[in-house]
Amino acid sequence: MADIKDPENALFLDLANGRVTIELRPDLAPKHAARIKELAREGFYDGIVFHRVIEGFMAQGGDPTGTGTSGSGKNIDAEFSAEPHVRGSCSMARSQDPNSADSQFFICFGDARFLDNQYTFWGQVIDGMEHVDALKRGEPPVDPDKIIKMQVAADAE
Repeated sequence: MADIKDPENALFLDLANGRVTIELRPDLAPKHAARIKELAREGFYDGIVFHRVIEGFMAQGGDPTGTGTSGSGKNIDAEFSAEPHVRGSCSMARSQDPNSADSQFFICFGDARFLDNQYTFWGQVIDGMEHVDALKRGEPPVDPDKIIKMQVAADAE
C-alpha cells in the first residue's frame, strides 16, 4: 500500500485486477487536479473504458462514449509543465487545440518525454502500476477494461 501524503490530493482508480493509487499534482496543474477530483466525486469515471491502450506508450480513458471523441463537456485551459512524462505519469488527453482537455486522460507505461511541455501533467501513479500494465491493448481494445470506480482517497471508506 502506498504512503499517501495528502488524501485530498490522491485518487484511487479501481480496476478489475486491483487498485491504482495516483498522487495528484495541484502544484503543477491546479485547475486539472480540481476538475479530476470534481468528476471523480460525481462518479463520472465509474464504468468508463480505456478506449486506447498502446503497448509501450500509454492507456487512455475518460470518454463516456468509449470512442475517444467525447468528454464531460467542459474544456480546461492548458497547464503545461516541464515535469517529465515517465512510467506512471498521468496527463490530460486533448485535440490539436492546447486548451481542449476535458475529462480524457492517459497513464504512461514508460518514458514519453516527447510529451513534456505539450500535455498537462496532473498526477503520478504511486502504487498499483502493475494493474495499469495488465490493461488489454488496442485502439480500441476488443474487450476494453473499465474503471470500476475512481474516488478521491479522502472520500474512500
